[in-house]
Amino acid sequence: MCTGSCAKCLGWALIPLAVGGFLANVLLFFPGGKVLDNNDNLSEEVWYFGGILGSGVLMIFPALVFLGLKNNDCCGCCGNESCGKRFAMLSSTLFAVIGFLGAGYSFSVSAVAINRGPKCLVAMGTNGTQWTYPFTDGNYLGGGGKDLWSKCLKPENIIPWNLTLFSILLVIGGIQMFLCAIQVVNGLLGTLCGDCRCCCCCGDDGPV
Repeated sequence: MCTGSCAKCLGWALIPLAVGGFLANVLLFFPGGKVLDNNDNLSEEVWYFGGILGSGVLMIFPALVFLGLKNNDCCGCCGNESCGKRFAMLSSTLFAVIGFLGAGYSFSVSAVAINRGPKCLVAMGTNGTQWTYPFTDGNYLGGGGKDLWSKCLKPENIIPWNLTLFSILLVIGGIQMFLCAIQVVNGLLGTLCGDCRCCCCCGDDGPV
């Protein structure tokens, strides 16, 4: 299989993932589908823009580069007609690394957010209420942890809202990291062997 065709498949796979990550992060600004009166009451991790920047914007550039590799028509150099193709594949590995780091950033932010839990309005006994993080080390997760969910008075359904969206971002980031890692290997093979394996890794009549 040509390395350019492989990169194109990866590019098409990254586009919907990037859009999904972007939208998931945007929805986190509207806990429970509502607008908060004070943005300071949003969970801190929402403002890190893991899905918007990491899995979103930073992933668009590698995806577009991967999509264009198959039709890349760079001219040859140094008497080697495939030189341009090889350079394009090498440059794609750099964009793949950028995408991997962006996805890793989104993955890390999501993991921290899930473990920390959301910021919400909590009853403080005789001291009234306060916006804070009532959970520690993911103790609200799992079947028994649901008993702790009642601590959050507002926003309504903030725990399943944040947990679902950050979990989506976690999965998207993991998949994106995997796809970008594949392109790093694919790009290095394309650099060494040209666009198709038959260019230098195989003989004229097929694989050697």
